[in-house]
Amino acid sequence: MARIFSGIQPSGELHIGNYLGAVKNWVALQSQFESFFCVVDYHAITVAYTPEDLRRRTREMATSLLAAGLDPAQCAVFVQSRVPEHTELQWIFNTITPLGELERQVQFKDKAARQEQVMAGLLNYPVLQAADILLYLADAVPVGEDQVQHLELSRVVARNWNARFAPEGAPYFPEPQAKLTPTRRIAGLDGNAKMSKSLNNTIGLLETPDEIWAKLRPAVTDPARIKKTDAGNPDNCRVIFQLHRAFSSPEMVAEVETKCRSAAWGCVDCKKALHESMNAELTPIRTRAQALADQPSLVDAALEAGAEKARAVAAQTMRHVKESMGLA
Repeated sequence: MARIFSGIQPSGELHIGNYLGAVKNWVALQSQFESFFCVVDYHAITVAYTPEDLRRRTREMATSLLAAGLDPAQCAVFVQSRVPEHTELQWIFNTITPLGELERQVQFKDKAARQEQVMAGLLNYPVLQAADILLYLADAVPVGEDQVQHLELSRVVARNWNARFAPEGAPYFPEPQAKLTPTRRIAGLDGNAKMSKSLNNTIGLLETPDEIWAKLRPAVTDPARIKKTDAGNPDNCRVIFQLHRAFSSPEMVAEVETKCRSAAWGCVDCKKALHESMNAELTPIRTRAQALADQPSLVDAALEAGAEKARAVAAQTMRHVKESMGLA
């Protein structure tokens, strides 16, 4: 069975942006691949944080992943720092990764431009990502479009290591392929940026129906539609119609499009229909999250089982790497 790996930063509870952009796809793929899904807490310490907050956010993210449908019986769900081979392999990869490859990474340039003092961890962030992926000899990585460049660096790292330390014609590390999520990036509720907690333009996966409706009501719609009687263009409705495509049935999506274009429905009607679709999908997730909160030992057991499985694979990879490099 082919193997996949993907990780997510411990930002606390999931919001619908990272649920649709990553986790919903993971849930669909876990039965098709040997799957490793990781809360990447080492990546989270490249910015200012407090230890207490990091522990809380890591726990909340792990709970959200399980509530969203990741099944420990089908996949490994674990926390990155519980598997020390991640950083061990990163150091090895640092020795074969050209500096120029790191300096041209778009995310590094964007983030470095906003920081007064740039830390080495920000520059080496993609090398740790490469180690995360290649440690499990992953064939594919479910990612959003914004991570494709980092994945390409993983392919470069695999190629460089294989060229130096693997027998000719018998590469050890696969060059992982991107498996793009079916849901492309969705704009935030303000319509101006991608969904982000820091911008307060998203909806939490565990928010109540009333809280969700309070955020949907003012969300931007087709800017050309001033009155309810104006015909709308769903293609210009970058938030609500795109969310319909993610949460509603194909029949509902078709109905929304028809009634919007004919002005049979106003924007509030479209939002009410979306609210129903979202609640139908999110209510079971909220129920599972509450059950996990009531029995925290279930989360502990799932994370430990996942880490144990991950450590077994990681140890085997590192034995091979060290032997091939003369380190053992």
